[in-house]
Amino acid sequence: MRVLRQLLDRVGKPFHPGGKLERFYPLYEAADTFFYAPAKVTQVGAHVRDALDLKRMMILVVIAAMPCMFMAMYNTGLQANLALDPAKTALLTGWRHEVLALLGVGYSPGSFIDNVMHGAMYFLPLYAVTMIVGLGIEVGFAVVRKMEVNEGFFVTGALFPLICPPETPLWQAALAVAFAVILGKEVFGGTGMNFMNPALVARAFLFFAYPASMSGDAVWTAIPAAAAQDGFSGATVLAQMRQMTAPFSELNLSWWNAFIGLEPGSMGETSALACLIGAVMLIVTGIGSWRTMAGVVLGTVAMASLFNWVGSATNPYYAVPFWWHMVAGGWAFATVFMATDPVTSPYSNTGRWIYGLMIGAMIVLIRVVNPAYPEAVMLVILFMNVVAPFIDYVLVQANLRRRGKRRAQT
Repeated sequence: MRVLRQLLDRVGKPFHPGGKLERFYPLYEAADTFFYAPAKVTQVGAHVRDALDLKRMMILVVIAAMPCMFMAMYNTGLQANLALDPAKTALLTGWRHEVLALLGVGYSPGSFIDNVMHGAMYFLPLYAVTMIVGLGIEVGFAVVRKMEVNEGFFVTGALFPLICPPETPLWQAALAVAFAVILGKEVFGGTGMNFMNPALVARAFLFFAYPASMSGDAVWTAIPAAAAQDGFSGATVLAQMRQMTAPFSELNLSWWNAFIGLEPGSMGETSALACLIGAVMLIVTGIGSWRTMAGVVLGTVAMASLFNWVGSATNPYYAVPFWWHMVAGGWAFATVFMATDPVTSPYSNTGRWIYGLMIGAMIVLIRVVNPAYPEAVMLVILFMNVVAPFIDYVLVQANLRRRGKRRAQT
């Protein structure tokens, strides 16, 4: 480690004040603090001193998302291999399949390696493009502003690919990330100043700008329709629920498969189990708010139970129990990683309860009563990001009034 420290010091000399590369100091500082803690420490005044700085917080979130990353690769490959007609493998073209052939990897859904490697051919390029474009823009803004490069995009860069379909065009992903970082974050001052979750802003951009790549049954499985088995649809659990005409109890779905994540969908959103592992890590480390998560759960249980009690003769979705809402679509991923974003959610504990309750209730409400849009998670959380400051404002004003009355009485 001493050799690395000496190397960084020697390489960094031109980047320090007075050096030829002084204007690019934020770029060097980002690389240096990737390996070592910043040299700047508080000396005087009132400061909160804690080992959990921004960098460690972001890294812990990325680590918590790793089970979802693994499932993104495994399940993407599994769904593609299950859908693929073995007699039509010759129809598979493109660099991904050339790489798999070069590595000697096949398309057997019963092979763990085949599934992971096939899925990695879709997840890793999307992740790489997201990180290169997003970090490049953030470094550019830091250089122009002469500020340190924040580590906030490491989380956005990890979450965004997980909420995308496997065959999301890379150029569309690059455009969406650029839009989210520039107009959803940097124009407001950068990390900690944005009022909406950048990963969801990027996903919303894709949804409205390129709906054909983000919706429909065909986008959730990473093989061309011509190579699929006869009769294969690729419909997600939510889509099957939306299309049902018989009572929900007669729908042939496996809750266990949905919980593990062995269903079509956005690459990293399908596994409630992987999200649950991430939730434990975030709560234990104190990064994710358990109040927000619990609020989403309670809101979901209350609204789903209400619809179950009311019932409907024409809409079978009324009968979907809350435990199915929790494993379908992006509910689990949003509850753990999106709703708990400390920047875009309320700061007060009471506000987090309210925020979570409203998210859970609105997700179920839109799923049940809106036939055109079965997955409501993305827009619900973006809407609540906008409402979050108002929730804090109302609670702060109420607290001030209570204190004012208390002082008046004394």
